[in-house]
Amino acid sequence: MSTNILAEPPAGSGLKAVPGSNTPGLVQVMKLRQDPFGFAETNRQKFGDVTFVHVFGTTIVSCAGPEAAERILMNKDRAFANGPAWGFFIDKFFHRGVMLLDFDEHRHHRLILQQAFTPTILKGYMQEMQPMIMNAMKQFPVRDVLLFNEFKQLTLDVALEVFLGLELPKKEADKINKAFIECVRAGVGLVRADVPFTRWGKGIRSRKVLEEFIYSHIPAKRAKETPDLFSVLCHAESEDGHRFTDEDVVNHILFVLMAAHDTSTITMSQMAYHMAKHPQWQEKAREQSLELNPELGYDDLGKLDVLDAIMKESLRMCTPVPAQPRMAVRDTEVNGYFIPEGTMVQVPNLSNHYRDDIWTNPFAFDPERYSAERKEDKAHRMAWMPFGGGVHKCIGLYFGQMEIKTIMHHLLRGYEWTIPDDYVLPMDYSALPVPKDKLPVTIRRR
Repeated sequence: MSTNILAEPPAGSGLKAVPGSNTPGLVQVMKLRQDPFGFAETNRQKFGDVTFVHVFGTTIVSCAGPEAAERILMNKDRAFANGPAWGFFIDKFFHRGVMLLDFDEHRHHRLILQQAFTPTILKGYMQEMQPMIMNAMKQFPVRDVLLFNEFKQLTLDVALEVFLGLELPKKEADKINKAFIECVRAGVGLVRADVPFTRWGKGIRSRKVLEEFIYSHIPAKRAKETPDLFSVLCHAESEDGHRFTDEDVVNHILFVLMAAHDTSTITMSQMAYHMAKHPQWQEKAREQSLELNPELGYDDLGKLDVLDAIMKESLRMCTPVPAQPRMAVRDTEVNGYFIPEGTMVQVPNLSNHYRDDIWTNPFAFDPERYSAERKEDKAHRMAWMPFGGGVHKCIGLYFGQMEIKTIMHHLLRGYEWTIPDDYVLPMDYSALPVPKDKLPVTIRRR
């Protein structure tokens, strides 16, 4: 592995040049996908916490550690922008979603969008989703199942009903689900052009499918207010009377839908895997759920502290969004390293959660690390950061946790699930991290 530098720092600045490898980009991408933890640790050992890599036809400076995360994500001097960085990966597929906006425009859109995630609105979403989840869990398959697929179908159904206020025939729901999957996978395609049968090409066509679907329902949503995100976005106003255009509604709905059901599915799959691998934790969580009523109230969510610790540990060990990219909009620095204007940087959430200078035995599943006695996640404000940080912190994080806890509460009360003792979950890190085998488990009714 030969060494190079990104750029010479300005004379007299006292800044260091960012080191990195000259290994061809395709080789680095393949190593990253095969073993993201080993790849990160090898680079860290050779080059330090701030190093560049060649991936996806560009150069990205990876800035590891909580101090670098705070510098970039809190962005107090506005040296970094979201849009140009995230746009490189997903603009073609999730154009002008809230995560792709910056500064005053981002603040304007987020203030309107936040009206869809107030505590009052969240309680309404919970009332909407509760009977649907209860009914779905009563019909949960009792056999050898691919649990990831079951979770994905359920979270899509919840997203369509709670966020869109729509109940779709299975054929149409499957079509929408497939389109979302192809849009998500497209962003890290190796071929970045509209070539048939490539991830990128499939993503472009899937975006058109999703756009047509949302646009077709806007007139009805504009005409009548209903208790769903789609309706809220069609009617929400800023303090000065601004409303979202139809195009704004489409862009925000598609982004939120993607973020809502993909990240929740990934998190629940990890939770289910670890509770099968460590059945004592499954039983601890079940005992707590059985102390509550079958139908959870909004205020009951805080009582599920065992499930909360399992969720936090699962999010640490497999962060649904593995990295947070940003673009330097002027010459700046991170941890004393010179970052030239126009450089893409990233905060590696996934590998940051395995740093042995923060986490005790980081590759071990250990929900007790969040206990009041240990509080490992509080070692630094950016020690545990599956939802990002700063002004771009995930706007739907409370909805996601509410949905996850509600589904897992019903699963725990009604079922037990197991995996073979020697089973290890194989992961696909080529886009968002998902189980290669869709997590096969044996489920039986309690």
